[in-house]
Amino acid sequence: MVSISCKTVVKAELEKLGLRYSFIDLGEVNIINNISGKNCQALKNALCKSGFELIDNKKAIIIEKIKNAIVEMVHYNELPVKTKTSCYLSEKLKYDYTYISNLFSEAKGITIEQYIIANKIERVKELLLYNELTLKEISLKLFYCNEAYLSSQFKKVTGFTPSIFKKMKLKNLIALENL
Repeated sequence: MVSISCKTVVKAELEKLGLRYSFIDLGEVNIINNISGKNCQALKNALCKSGFELIDNKKAIIIEKIKNAIVEMVHYNELPVKTKTSCYLSEKLKYDYTYISNLFSEAKGITIEQYIIANKIERVKELLLYNELTLKEISLKLFYCNEAYLSSQFKKVTGFTPSIFKKMKLKNLIALENL
């Protein structure tokens, strides 16, 4: 879950099934009472219909928490993380960074750093298409040291410079509008 609307959907499904919960957060729900096998399956089915998945494996839960923390950090933080990413994730998740790093790499086949870069580049793409910020403003917003480094990383990941990407996408949008 990465948004308020996601939380609302999950809350509604829990209430339909008469399941009481103490809190709902990004990617996490704490159900107060034990849940029967029948209710667990009903919840899994209801969540699946809404595009969600019920995860009950401890390692899978930790991986989802890592992903949610990174998405929150990249997409929703307006202030820079004041510590190194490794310290930030360790403090937020209450696990040793080496443990979560190894777990994540083993399960996802990429490092946490690569996952962060992929999320940042997706965010850059969004901001480029909104066409409201300059590349310099985007680099500042996403806490890059400068726009040259952002451009270099963007090209390495996408194969395009930010300006070529933006032109291509805007050209495609204009072509779609003319249909």
